[in-house]
Amino acid sequence: MYTIKEAADKMDVSEHTLRFWAKSGLFPLLKRNENNFRMFSEHDLEWIKIVKCLRKVGTDNKAIKRYIDLCLIGDSTIKERFEIIKTTKDKALQQMEDLQKQLALLDYKEGYYKNLIKNKLQDEWNPANKVTEESIA
Repeated sequence: MYTIKEAADKMDVSEHTLRFWAKSGLFPLLKRNENNFRMFSEHDLEWIKIVKCLRKVGTDNKAIKRYIDLCLIGDSTIKERFEIIKTTKDKALQQMEDLQKQLALLDYKEGYYKNLIKNKLQDEWNPANKVTEESIA
């Protein structure tokens, strides 16, 4: 069993986040010790792993709670859980594609600036360098 601090460290999330998720009902089988402190089992760490994954893709807590509730209902909900995971995966793939486009632009700009520095050139694309007396007037 892990304390909230140990679980947070092990799963690379903040204690505050774990408390918030716990209060939101995202760890349905979480136990408390004799001092009423939350104690996380290995199974609870698996819940944290999926919650963290779903949150990182942008799934809201209400939808995550729905997924967890379906898990608790059992195998009769496998099809619905599959659809949730599939939709989430599609969203993650779209985010990845968007990030790849952003990285490509950043790679281009990095090379552009590297060239300016190396050759001691002025940045012709910087709009601030294109300010003329006409645009000031």
